[in-house]
Amino acid sequence: MGDDTEVQVLNRFMSIIEEAKTGFDPEVLATWYAVIESEAKNNCPSDLSSTIVVEQDPVLPMKFRFKASKRVVPFVLDAIENHLNEMPFATRLYFQKVEEMITEEFTDSRPPQDTTPIDGR
Repeated sequence: MGDDTEVQVLNRFMSIIEEAKTGFDPEVLATWYAVIESEAKNNCPSDLSSTIVVEQDPVLPMKFRFKASKRVVPFVLDAIENHLNEMPFATRLYFQKVEEMITEEFTDSRPPQDTTPIDGR
């Protein structure tokens, strides 16, 4: 019985390693970018869908440019969140970082909220 458990553990480790290798492949990333782009475009107002663009560098296939107007950022973030659990582990980590970078860019570019009363008191 002990050998059986060891084989199962080794098989699980092998599948984790294989998943990590395939999850960080340019084709896998491109597929998930397309899924996220499509969902965000479908869920945002139709007049803003053209502001969501994903471009893969033809020379450096691991490099992607994700463009989106500030008004569609919540839709993009929702699309990423909706698919994280379906992604291979390495891909999930990658898109969590993308999500973090988009959030930082979005919050840094927003004008500060003025909490001073209008009459100055």
